[in-house]
Amino acid sequence: MRIGVLTGGGDCPGLNAVIRSVVRKAIDGYGDQVVGFRDGWRGVLEDSCHELTVESTRGILPRGGTILGSSRTNPYKRDDGAAQVRATLDLHELDGLIAIGGEDTLGAANRLHADGVNVIGVPKTIDNDLGATDVTFGFDTALQVATDAIDRLHTTAESHNRILVVEVMGRSAGWIALHCGLAGGADVILIPEIPFDIDEVCGLIRRRHERGRYFSIVVAAEGATPKEGTTMTVDAGASVDEFGHVRLGGIGRQLERAIEERTGFETRATVLGHVQRGGTPTAFDRVLATRLGLAAIDAAHDGAWGMMTALRATQIELVALADAVAEVRRVPVGEYRRYGVLFG
Repeated sequence: MRIGVLTGGGDCPGLNAVIRSVVRKAIDGYGDQVVGFRDGWRGVLEDSCHELTVESTRGILPRGGTILGSSRTNPYKRDDGAAQVRATLDLHELDGLIAIGGEDTLGAANRLHADGVNVIGVPKTIDNDLGATDVTFGFDTALQVATDAIDRLHTTAESHNRILVVEVMGRSAGWIALHCGLAGGADVILIPEIPFDIDEVCGLIRRRHERGRYFSIVVAAEGATPKEGTTMTVDAGASVDEFGHVRLGGIGRQLERAIEERTGFETRATVLGHVQRGGTPTAFDRVLATRLGLAAIDAAHDGAWGMMTALRATQIELVALADAVAEVRRVPVGEYRRYGVLFG
């Protein structure tokens, strides 16, 4: 077989591990040839690709990012995008394509499958918000980076009796915020699933002061928003990508101002941003990414097009792409509230 591979959306620790496992299994296991498309769906639309070999993918397992590059290109924002994709695959005599990405990349893959393109998905997102899989690779690395940052911020917050707000990634789901907040002993955790009341946030901080703890750590997902009708509003993002997502960021600074104005306590914000998805992947993410990649090339040989490799409990299984992108996997409200006793 001849198989194409691409990585789309935001970069993520573990992408290179998937590429490596796909290439090694395809070539050494099946005698296949593998073509890598540059910059996600853009590379397929513009026919920008090169052959991937065992030699060209040596040493990439521990590297962050992706050797193929990535973009947020949406083939359905192009005139005859699906036809262009099919034409490129036909030009290179490819039997199918393995798309490694998150909600948007795999959403496009699902539409392309419906339009007759042979495609298999591999789930990737540090936000851990893809449906039909228990965990996505990249999440564990991002979680470790964020937790380490909170551990470091604790000491400076305590030294200066400050309130420190930590903004982490999480557009629609608060998995990173919740888990790094729990692991780092945060005093307030704000997630997109549950709009917050700034007065309740300040109440928790004041309670700590009354108990003799004159510093606090507030963790907020970038998509966290205040309740309607409360005394805090947030500035909306300005730019929109090809999948219709507003560029987020800024809730940390806005919380910094709001908390200091209401409490009088010195408050500072730290925005972790892209540092969460850069650098070396954890051992867990390397192993998970490798397992998902091996399963993807096996699925291609089984003709399981339109499917996605997924972690279910401890096993790698195949699920329909349509199920994986049907809805965002969000933090259950009950799970979040279970930890409320730890706040403040």
